[in-house]
Amino acid sequence: MEPLCPLLLAGFSVPLARALKGNGTTAPEDNGTATSGPPEPPDPGAPQPLLAWLLLPLLLLLLLLLLAAYFFRFRKQRKAVVSADKMPNGILEEQEQQRVMLLSRSPSGPKKYFPIPVAHLEEEIRVRSADDCKRFREEFNSLPSGHVQGTFELANREENREKNRYPNILPNDHFRVILTQGDGNPGSDYVNASYIDGYKEKNKFIAAQGPKQETVNDFWRMIWEQKSATIVMLTNLKERKEEKCYQYWPDQGCWTYGDLRVCVEDCVVLVDYTIRKFCIQSLPGGCKAPRLVSQLHFTSWPDFGVPFTPIGMLKFLKKVRTLNPTHAGPIVVHCSAGVGRTGTFIVIDAMMDMMQAEQKVDVFEFVSRIRNQRPQMVQTDMQYTFIYQALLEYYLYGDTELDVSSLEKHLQALHTTTPHLDKIGLEEEFRKLTNVRIMKENMRTGNLPANMKKARVIQIIPYDFNRVILSMKRGQEFTDYINASFIDGYRQKDYFIATQGPLPHTVEDFWRMVWEWKCHTIVMLTEVQEREQDKCCQYWPAEGSVTHGEITIEIKSDTLSEAISIRDFLVTFSQPLARQEAQTRVVRQFHFHGWPEVGIPAEGKGMIDLIAAVQKQQQQTGNHPITVHCSAGAGRTGTFIALSNILERVKAEGLLDVFQAVKSLRLQRPHMVQTLEQYEFCYKVVQDFIDIFSDYANFK
Repeated sequence: MEPLCPLLLAGFSVPLARALKGNGTTAPEDNGTATSGPPEPPDPGAPQPLLAWLLLPLLLLLLLLLLAAYFFRFRKQRKAVVSADKMPNGILEEQEQQRVMLLSRSPSGPKKYFPIPVAHLEEEIRVRSADDCKRFREEFNSLPSGHVQGTFELANREENREKNRYPNILPNDHFRVILTQGDGNPGSDYVNASYIDGYKEKNKFIAAQGPKQETVNDFWRMIWEQKSATIVMLTNLKERKEEKCYQYWPDQGCWTYGDLRVCVEDCVVLVDYTIRKFCIQSLPGGCKAPRLVSQLHFTSWPDFGVPFTPIGMLKFLKKVRTLNPTHAGPIVVHCSAGVGRTGTFIVIDAMMDMMQAEQKVDVFEFVSRIRNQRPQMVQTDMQYTFIYQALLEYYLYGDTELDVSSLEKHLQALHTTTPHLDKIGLEEEFRKLTNVRIMKENMRTGNLPANMKKARVIQIIPYDFNRVILSMKRGQEFTDYINASFIDGYRQKDYFIATQGPLPHTVEDFWRMVWEWKCHTIVMLTEVQEREQDKCCQYWPAEGSVTHGEITIEIKSDTLSEAISIRDFLVTFSQPLARQEAQTRVVRQFHFHGWPEVGIPAEGKGMIDLIAAVQKQQQQTGNHPITVHCSAGAGRTGTFIALSNILERVKAEGLLDVFQAVKSLRLQRPHMVQTLEQYEFCYKVVQDFIDIFSDYANFK
């Protein structure tokens, strides 16, 4: 309709102009001038004014009708484009409030997307990411939904409808998981779950919805009957105050679900995921042997969108593969609806296998295939893009995780020259870290002129997404800012605060931060002066007390043990105008003197002792954030935090990944672990730790 409209309007303008002319009306010339003179005598052959006045309303009416038809069709087309983003019934479960106007499908039919050789993966992702990921959206929108391929008769039966968390997310009849039929109970063989193939392995997975309260028994029955040993959970129980999944396991002890008894054996909470182990046993007679089932619960998927970095997901996926027994039944994967995050996880797993086997990936074809098994698998273009990001991360950096027993051999390899590069492997490994892009567009707050004055080194500015925010002083702009970043620990998010050594005019902000974020521990890794240069303002009194704003710091003790000064401060917060008693808190500072002015500590034992002392203090004071600083808050600070996380993992799992530990820090604050020497020191300290505690069994 659109191309015809200008022509139609042009066609109607001719008779209209003639009618107006015949009615004695003159239009101004293009140059804006009008001719003057006596009127011309009427032409006897000209049309009569009455005819013109009858014709004019008819033409206008026709014109209005055509315009109305045009706009009606235009609105209908726009509505169709918007509704293409909706699933049947219009319920959007895993869209996570991130609806995007989808591009209308090509009239010539869906495009064909070919497999990508891994060597071209980085370039292909760069091209697809241009123009706000336009080509990723086009590719995602070309995927078949999967609804056309199968029937959903069983899922839509009256007795089964209430078992579905979302009425539009249903298992295809052909691929649904079928439970044993209960005595005379219609629909007792139904559960909202579908078999999904892996890369080459048929029915490697079961994609399921998050159980509802009334379907928990069916869920456990499925685990038992399918002989599944691993459950992958990709949602939290509640997100944005909405129930996404009913808690289908006991927090402690045992609980009975139908004919199955489920007992909690173990629970390990880590920063990105939690591992729970259950013993399940069939109750009637209890004649069948009990089984061990592991649940791996990924807790770092944000309420909106996708994880900021795929590092945590890749680590999680590797743990799933490690824990799943070889001859177990399908891995049960669920989120809330069992299609969005669930599909994303399954596709990453399959494409990593394809990458290893064929040196290429074919995300489009694999998603199309599994959508035939369960419609809507991989639900948003953001999830689709995240799959590619995870595959690129895996391709570029591979698996850098080590068992402690293989560390010595790995270090020998790192200290040999890499063929054709004239560099030792350690240099090459560190060079890859320098590829981590500094996201200057995420440093807007720190780069405001008023806040740049608070920076000791202008290149080291906190990112906006994880900067430490102070309470704003009334009527004073920019007082919510301090050059400090929240950093994740091994088990806890935001476990550390990485900050610079205070400047004279930021000491009050430093103590406000310590108070407001309930810090009980400060780690100082620099001297006040080094090589006659100011590295950190002395923010504590040598004796007595000192007041900064509303906070008073009184020194209670100062002892030197080995290379560590341990100082206890009584910190008091008081508001002069507030009618309330002053609040007090003891804060302990660990000041490490073993870091020389140039280079790194001579041996790792001092750092191991420091980390142990800090951890003991944390256990006694409730694990609030640890404030860590050197001078700029990146080099030594990053090394200390990296080592804290690495050694904690070595003790808990007998595993280490120095490369990814440091890479993760650099994504949270620029320049963390600043030099090759500091990076090598991380390996050295771990080796010293293993030598001191040589019984590897203690680590596991």
